[in-house]
Amino acid sequence: MQTLFSEGKKRNLLGSGLFWLLGLVLAGLGTSAFRESAHPLLDRSLYSEGLTHGFDLSVLIELLFQPASGSTTAMTMPALYFAIVFFLATALFLPGVFQGYASTYRLPREEFFRACGRNLWRFFRLMLIAGVVMGIASGILFGINVAIVKKVGESTNELLPFTLQMTGLAVIFLVMTTLRIWFDLAEADVVLNDQPAVRKSIGAGFRQTFRSLARLLVSYVVATIFAAILLLAGLLFWEHFIPSTSVTRAFLISQLILLLLLIPRFWQRGVAVSYWQQYMLVPVVPVQPLEPVGPPPVPVSVVSDGQPVLPVVPDLPPTEGA
Repeated sequence: MQTLFSEGKKRNLLGSGLFWLLGLVLAGLGTSAFRESAHPLLDRSLYSEGLTHGFDLSVLIELLFQPASGSTTAMTMPALYFAIVFFLATALFLPGVFQGYASTYRLPREEFFRACGRNLWRFFRLMLIAGVVMGIASGILFGINVAIVKKVGESTNELLPFTLQMTGLAVIFLVMTTLRIWFDLAEADVVLNDQPAVRKSIGAGFRQTFRSLARLLVSYVVATIFAAILLLAGLLFWEHFIPSTSVTRAFLISQLILLLLLIPRFWQRGVAVSYWQQYMLVPVVPVQPLEPVGPPPVPVSVVSDGQPVLPVVPDLPPTEGA
């Protein structure tokens, strides 16, 4: 586990920086319609007091439903469109990130984009399958958890519903993390094994996940705990050291928190790549070239004076009509 964890830590910076920049650009484009609608209203409205000297969610919601704000759909639909673009960009660039993680040298741009283009459709299918599987699994698990909590809520023990709810959430977290490991290994196999059949990579990822579930799960959980610590530390720093009137510093600290939160996620993907290289990589067996086989040597008798005696070729029988 220590080897996987340390190897994953070394490989995570490439994807973290790339997807942070991608998310920042697309988020800026997605919120452009809201900015254009909000600026004229906030310049001459008392609502600005609740948003510039702090952030009041109720003020923001009330502002959005003001007639002068315009259509809510027109302000929010661009964000939805660019969220879809981000999903497609993830399917496009993740193969190159996996290829870069597995490379022992600095991956040239040509190889990066070649891996992206070759695996785009494979990744798109794999991400759709992962979304369906995880969506169904999470829906079933949350439904069971809610039903159990509702059932035990009728008991006289006041702590039992809360205890079971927290236990259920912990189980859901572990199950969803296991599914995440499964599809991370499948993604690594699709790219690094150049596997056009996505179902084969899904099967290989499933087998390897449950073959080494304990060590993989520990690595992923440690990375998640690290992300939670980063989030908590960032929010505490924001609350105590960033004044509510400083929009620039608030923006910078929020982007720093988002970047730091991406690092553990790509750390997990680095763990998946490291595991693939150690346990799923098919060893290459060198093939020795075949040496040409000549005719067998003709035995030659040697007399006492050292002169060889040539073999006697028997006369062929006469053919008919000769």
